[in-house]
This record gives sequence, C-alpha cells and structure tokens, in this order.
Amino acid sequence: MVHTEGGDASLDAFAGEDFLYLSTTGRITGTHHRIEIWFGLSGQTAYLLSGGGNRSDWVRNLRANPSVRVRIGDREWTGVARVLGPGTDEDALARRLLFEKYGGSGSGDLTTWRDSALPVALDLNERS
Repeated sequence: MVHTEGGDASLDAFAGEDFLYLSTTGRITGTHHRIEIWFGLSGQTAYLLSGGGNRSDWVRNLRANPSVRVRIGDREWTGVARVLGPGTDEDALARRLLFEKYGGSGSGDLTTWRDSALPVALDLNERS
C-alpha cells in the first residue's frame, strides 16, 4: 500500500531506517528487479553506494532506464536515478552520509567501501 497523506516536503522521518528497497527495470528483460540496500538521505534525495561500481546489475539497469521505485518503511516513491560524478560536492555528501550512518554498525571497516564505491542519487517524488 502506498501512503501519500501528509505531503511531507522532506524524507527526514525515514533517515533512521536501516535500508530501502530499490526497484529498477531490467535492461534486458524489462521486468522489475528489487534489491535491499543501505542509503542516506538529504532533502528529497536518497544516496546509495554501489560496492560493485558499474558492474552491479542495479546500476546497469538504472543507467539503461533511470526511472526507479523506492520503498522506505511503509512509504513508497517514484524517482529518477543519477550516477554522481567523481569529486563533486554531491559525491562527497553521499559518501559522508552513508559512512556516518553505517560506519559504526559492526560491519567492519567501511573506509575502502566509502572511498571506492560508485555513488548514486535517487531524486524522489512521493507517489500519488
């Protein structure tokens, strides 16, 4: 069920969730693929880091079709994905948000992941 009441301008209420579900459209099959992934939030944008870089299926899918669906907690959004350019302010923001959120999670040293993963931004619009 998609909840749309409230019309919150920000996703801040969902920042504490452990993960989001990202649905992409398969670049070959055209079917929906859903993954569970760590994320960081800023305004209406969710940031992800792909440890597999451009080799990850979800990254290949969104490069072919940037339209995505995102579920965090009990809410769902549509959005448009963007791979971030290296060395930009937004690239640094994505890495900082995810490292601060998950760096102390008991998942080991995430420094290499933070520094080498491919950053992706999802610009979200609440579904109507």
